[in-house]
Amino acid sequence: MIEIVLSVLSFLVLSAYAEEPPDYFNPYAPIFTDKEVYSWTDKVHITIVAPSWNANKYGIDSIGTQDGHFIKISTAGHSLEPYKLTETEPNSGVFVGEIILTGFLHDVDDDGNPDTNPRTVGSGPTNGFLEVERDGGLTISFEFADGVVLIHSATISWNIGQIIFDKPIFLVGETAKIRVIDPDMNLNPETVDRIEVEVSSDSDVAGILVDAIETEDDSGLFEAMVSFTQNSVSSGNRLFAIPGDSIYAKYEDNTLPSPYSIQDDLDIQIESKLESEVPPIQRISVEDVFLADSFGIPIEPTINEQIQIVGMITNNQNYDQIFVYIIQVRDQDGTVVYLSWIQGELTSNQSLELSQSWTPTGASNYVIETFVWDSLKDQIPLSPNSSLSLFNND
Repeated sequence: MIEIVLSVLSFLVLSAYAEEPPDYFNPYAPIFTDKEVYSWTDKVHITIVAPSWNANKYGIDSIGTQDGHFIKISTAGHSLEPYKLTETEPNSGVFVGEIILTGFLHDVDDDGNPDTNPRTVGSGPTNGFLEVERDGGLTISFEFADGVVLIHSATISWNIGQIIFDKPIFLVGETAKIRVIDPDMNLNPETVDRIEVEVSSDSDVAGILVDAIETEDDSGLFEAMVSFTQNSVSSGNRLFAIPGDSIYAKYEDNTLPSPYSIQDDLDIQIESKLESEVPPIQRISVEDVFLADSFGIPIEPTINEQIQIVGMITNNQNYDQIFVYIIQVRDQDGTVVYLSWIQGELTSNQSLELSQSWTPTGASNYVIETFVWDSLKDQIPLSPNSSLSLFNND
C-alpha cells in the first residue's frame, strides 16, 4: 500500500514539471523573414513564432529537426533540410535562425574571374549557406504537425545600382563624397566589401579609380572620398580639376535584373560641378588697353600704319586658369572692323601682357573692346568687359 502511494506521489510530482506537447490542431506558427526581396548574396534572418513548440519553459528549445516536423529552406535547385531554429530565450516560443545566400558563379567586377563561392551546406541555426539563381524565390517550410505544413516565401532578384554625389556643386578645397547603392555587391554579408568607381573631370578625362568601401558588413551602401587639386596631377583619391569643370563618377554594374541578360553590364554615371569661391567675373583682372608701336612705346593711331593693342591681365586665384582674351574693334557705325583672340593659361597669381596687331584703314571714331572668357565654347566671362574709345581722322 505504501508503494502504491509513493508511486502516485511520484507521478503527480513529475506531471507538475512536464510540459504539454505541441498543439498540432492549432497551427499558430507564422514564419517571418526580415525582407520580402533579397539579393543573391544576402543574409536571411528567419523567425517562427511557435508557442506550441515551447516544450521546456525553463530551457532553450529548438525546432526543425524532429522526425516528421522538419524545417526546409529551399530554392529552385537547392535546399537545406532539416534546418534547426532555436528559441530566443526560455519560454518565449519564438524561434530564430539565419542563412547566407551564396549566389552562383559570376564575375561581378569584369576581371575574368568569378567573385562568388556558391555552396549549399549547414544544419542551423546560423551556419547555413544556400545557392541561389539571379531570379527566383526562397521558400521556408515547417512541418508543424502531421499533414500541416506552414510555408513562407521571399523573392530573389538583382538590382540596378545607383551612384550619388553628396553635393551638386563643390567648391575648391572641399572633398566630395560618392555613394554607390547596390545590394548585389554585398558579396559577403559578414564582412565589409569594396567596389571600384571611376572619377574624372573635364580637365582630366582619364581620371582616377577609387575604392568605395561598404559602410557596414551587410549594408550594400558603398562610399568613397575624393579631393580636388588645381596644381598637381591626379593621384590616389585626388583628382585634377579646375573651377568650372564638370566632375563625373561612374560605376559599372555587372549584376542587372531582368530583362537584362546575366552577361549584360551598364555604366551608371553621375555629374557634379567644381566651382571657386571667387565668382567667375572676378577671377581675372584686366587693365585698360593702350596703343603702342612695335617697341611697346605708346603712340596715337595713324591710318594704314600697323599698331599694337596692348593689355595686361592678372590671375586673381591660387591655381592655374585657362582663358581666351578677345579684342574687337568697332567703327562709328558699330560695324566690327577687327576681331582677334589669344588662348592661353595663367599660372597662380600670374600677370601677363598681351598684344595684338591692328591697322586702321580709315578715319573713324573707333571703340576697342576686350573680353576675357574661359573658352570660346562656354563663353563664361572671367572679368568685366572693357572698352577704349579713340578718334582717328588722319
